[in-house]
Amino acid sequence: PVVVIDPGHGGIDIGATSKHGEQEKNIVFEFARALQAKITAEGRLQAILTRNEDIFLPLNERVKRARDNNASLFLSIHADTLAEPHVEGATIYTLSSKASDLEAAHIAEKENLADQSAGLERKEDTEDVSDILFDLTRRETHNYSRDFSKILISKWKDAGSLNKNPSRSAGFVVLKAYDVPSVLLELGYLSSEKDLSRLTSSQWR
Repeated sequence: PVVVIDPGHGGIDIGATSKHGEQEKNIVFEFARALQAKITAEGRLQAILTRNEDIFLPLNERVKRARDNNASLFLSIHADTLAEPHVEGATIYTLSSKASDLEAAHIAEKENLADQSAGLERKEDTEDVSDILFDLTRRETHNYSRDFSKILISKWKDAGSLNKNPSRSAGFVVLKAYDVPSVLLELGYLSSEKDLSRLTSSQWR
């Protein structure tokens, strides 16, 4: 089975930046490479990165690479900033047409503007198929995504710090593949000194 790991941002799109200058695109890339190596070493799954270097990828291209590789799971990795420096810990997002809360809506809105930050015009998602098999597949995929989110949260408790509300949902473009279970893992916040010290530590990774 294939896991496609998507290090968010890249190239001209640097993502979030800490007050010390650390960039999200680099932090999530290093984490994604470490995760790929760990999965590969265990030998049960194949792990593929959407980008293997510091390049810009449109959001829809990230989803396409998951589908082209017949991914059993798509895992998008991010590390954002918030106005509240005391907020810390990992959050796992699944797709929802209506955001679970205002913070989830704000995060999704920022991430969905990644293409525009690189100079691309935003295109509306035209994949609106009314076929009942399509709808059943999409529902099953959504259920798998939610199941994986719960498992990831339960495992993360032993491995790292969780946000006080770690399970959230919103309309992220990168989670919209109807046939690939997809979650977005927010490793933590670059605005939190505690999270930043973890995220920049190779030992923590």
